[in-house]
Order: sequence, then C-alpha cells, then structure tokens
Amino acid sequence: MKVEIFRIDQSIPLPKYETDGSFAFDFLAREKTIIPAHQIGFVPGNVIVKCPKNLALLILPRSSTPRKKSLVFPHSVGLIDADYHGEKDEIIIQVYNISDNPVTIEKKERIAQGLFVKTEKIEFDEVHTPGEISRGGFGSTDS
Repeated sequence: MKVEIFRIDQSIPLPKYETDGSFAFDFLAREKTIIPAHQIGFVPGNVIVKCPKNLALLILPRSSTPRKKSLVFPHSVGLIDADYHGEKDEIIIQVYNISDNPVTIEKKERIAQGLFVKTEKIEFDEVHTPGEISRGGFGSTDS
C-alpha cells in the first residue's frame, strides 16, 4: 500500500522500516531541539502524512528513548487522523524530559516511531441496562 508523505526538509531521509520484521518506522527530527529539565518539548518530525480513510497513524515512543535520552511521551501515544494533512500539519513529537538536565535531540536523530493501524467507524447502540455479568471493576483480574 502506498501512503502520501511530504518532507519539509528534503535533506532528511523519509521514515523507513529498519528491518524486514519491523512493524513501525522511525521519525527523524527536522531540527536540533533542546528540552529543558522536567519540561515538555516539541520535536518537529519533518513530515506530513496523508492517512488513508481506513488507517490511523499512531506515534509511539522508541523503546530505548527513556533509557538513552530520559524522554517519555506525556500523552503515551499520539494519533494522526485521516484529515490531518494540511500544509501546517507537520507531525510533531511531544516529549517530556524526566531528567534534571536539558536533553538535546540532534537534527536527523530518530525520535519516535509510527505504526499504521486499521480503523473502522462505528455507531453506538445505546442500551438501557448494562450486561448481567460484572468482573468487579478496575484491576479486578489482579490477585
């Protein structure tokens, strides 16, 4: 399947799958960005992606980023909708610096990964009673 993508800085390679077994591809930082200690920062991802109507693009942290860079995603997962692809809709990676020192992201550094997932629109069918079987609430499967 082909997906339309626009690179803002043509000197930075397109996102790519690093191995044949990879499900996600890496986003590269468009510019050097410094995230102050204990603050949220925004790293430009250099691309605008036009998701097909049946796919959503999830923006996920790379597993090594907290350990190597002391950066986490304050919102856990980013979501790119099918209608987010205008000229000002560059994918921006939101990160939180958990360290006591500023963290530098260099231009072209891998900062996040993207994963396409199939989606389907649903309609809610409101009912007037919940199901009869209850599991017991939040954390009910923990022993």
